[in-house]
Amino acid sequence: MPDNRQFCLAQRPADRVNADTFALGTVPAPELQAGEALVRTLYLSLDPTNRIWITDIEQYMPPVQLGEVMRGYGIGQVVASKNPDLAPGDLVNGMLGWQDYSIACPSNPMQVLPAGLPITLPALLNVCGGTGLTAYFGLTDLGAPKAGETLLVSAASGAVGSVVGQIGKILGMRVVGITGGPEKCRHIIEDLGFDAAVDYRAADWREQLAAATPNGIDVDFENVGGQIMDAVMRRMNLHSRLVLCGLISNYNDPVPDMADFSVLLMRRITVRPFIILDYAPRFAEGAMRLAQWLMEGKLKHRETIVDGLENAPTALNRLFDGDKLGKLMLKVADPA
Repeated sequence: MPDNRQFCLAQRPADRVNADTFALGTVPAPELQAGEALVRTLYLSLDPTNRIWITDIEQYMPPVQLGEVMRGYGIGQVVASKNPDLAPGDLVNGMLGWQDYSIACPSNPMQVLPAGLPITLPALLNVCGGTGLTAYFGLTDLGAPKAGETLLVSAASGAVGSVVGQIGKILGMRVVGITGGPEKCRHIIEDLGFDAAVDYRAADWREQLAAATPNGIDVDFENVGGQIMDAVMRRMNLHSRLVLCGLISNYNDPVPDMADFSVLLMRRITVRPFIILDYAPRFAEGAMRLAQWLMEGKLKHRETIVDGLENAPTALNRLFDGDKLGKLMLKVADPA
């Protein structure tokens, strides 16, 4: 069996991931049992939730334990199989972990990706994968969008936010994005079709937010939390909707900067937190709609791809530095 490089959790970080957080080791790839398939990792998704998984707090999945392989969602290719439903050469997605090889089995199921679609593997992991599904169900199901309403998207040039804004435009909304720096502001307006951009790195970002939302905000798709969420809530209309997808500003902070939730009461804002796993039974429905929009040219996508499994820990910090555009992912190997 081939050698299998693995990143295991060595210690829980107090704030940022550092050189001591993970240990990189090499073990033989596991031997196959009946009903199993050996999967080689091709691409790994790097997401803010990775940081949550290594924190020992109550969360939507058990935290990764010390000594365990770091959890990671991605796309892989079957290289050997004792499972009649998985053939060598099949492309699959699922929980592969931060390693070269993983086992698809009943306790770790993986889904075969459809063959022949004119969509790249990065796009399948991005806009047609968990990222796009998060944007699609969060906005269309929980945001209850209506044509003509104002949608505010934080982290708007990121993986989920960039798709949310484009779906909002498809549905006839006026879309305002918050992102960091002039280049990212230009990108969401000129490339993605947002109506306005707010640069949170500018000294006058609160004034920019007010100018960009003269009629208030009807739907906030929240990815950031902290001061940005607080300022957005103060611009929200009576009986507006807040879709709570993430709070990335707090994940590395031992003393989180929380928004003033009294605004929710005064403006009777409906808050709908969610995790994409809530929609697992409807993934096929969402993926078909997203793929259709993509092939019709209604959705654009960008990826920041880091090469090499060995770079996973340092790449993860790029999420919190804003050092990427679109979806951040790790390329581990090329398909055979």
